[in-house]
Amino acid sequence: MDISNKMQSKLEFNSKVYQQMMQQLSVIDSFKGNWKVIELQKSKHLKELRKIATIESIGSSTRIEGATLTNTEVEKLLKSVKITKLKTRDEEEVVGYYEVLQIILENYQTINLTESYLHQLHGMLLKHSSKDQRHKGKYKNLSNKVVANYPDGTQRTIFKTTEPHLTQAEMQIVIEWTNERFKKSDTHPLITIAVFIYEFLSVHPYQDGNGRLSRLLTTLLMMQQEYGFIQYVSFENIIETRKDDYYRALMDGQKNRGNKNELIDKWILFFLDCMVTLIQRLEVKYATYSQLEKGLNERQQKIIQLLKKNKKAQIKDIDKALPAYSRNTLKKDIAYLVDEGLILKTGEGRGVTYHAIN
Repeated sequence: MDISNKMQSKLEFNSKVYQQMMQQLSVIDSFKGNWKVIELQKSKHLKELRKIATIESIGSSTRIEGATLTNTEVEKLLKSVKITKLKTRDEEEVVGYYEVLQIILENYQTINLTESYLHQLHGMLLKHSSKDQRHKGKYKNLSNKVVANYPDGTQRTIFKTTEPHLTQAEMQIVIEWTNERFKKSDTHPLITIAVFIYEFLSVHPYQDGNGRLSRLLTTLLMMQQEYGFIQYVSFENIIETRKDDYYRALMDGQKNRGNKNELIDKWILFFLDCMVTLIQRLEVKYATYSQLEKGLNERQQKIIQLLKKNKKAQIKDIDKALPAYSRNTLKKDIAYLVDEGLILKTGEGRGVTYHAIN
């Protein structure tokens, strides 16, 4: 059996499953088209949505693997981080995840799905992890397994993975199949991405960091296939909130790993359902921002207009430009606009400056 047929045999779904998938794909692709219109309008809310999603994604993805930092702690760390002063493994993992995520969001069009790029991304992910320097950017040389980590410190083995001596050959098959599907467009791109992630986690090609890298690769492949809305709401957070379902879906295919009964319908349905949930969250978040803007009072609207015109300003500049209002009133309006994510605050004390989001 050739590579293509071997992989395709895992996608032999019954009619009920196929119908469910088509319904999910229809919802996702319909939203994809509508969202492109919003992106073309360069809505002022997109930058703030992406900032929030980035923090949530980093926090959730590292917590899935056993880290304990909250989103607030992640945000504080990234604002004040000095790479040479990372004190804990959690901090090392957070900074590594952040740096790779930024690289993907800014350069996704030029990152090819190859072994070389996977090694590079893995090396960057573990760049600051002091205990992982020997095996970063290299396929594993010891057997490993998929383990679920829980907040109380307990672990549960989910399934065994590909042995080290077979890892490179299996990864080459998965990469070749995935690139061929994208090139030929003979399988829906979201199905292809779901299969790739399942196979990546099943092989578990690296000694450590596989779960985190799989979620970063999800973002990379989604962006490359023009599902850019994934950057504005956290996919990783959805996985964190549905962690038991996540592992259960993986285990359902894994129980027949390597034989003709290995079907991954439950995994693909789970993956697509997470994307539908992601869309629902994004719709609510975007609508909330839009309603907030419509409900601003006259002073607040003038502050935003001033910042858009001047790009940035301090309280003294705003006070001078809007003499009809007291400074205390303006301060309250500014604090509200910052809290709602409609303007950006930087600096401390007398150096505090406010910026337009767009």
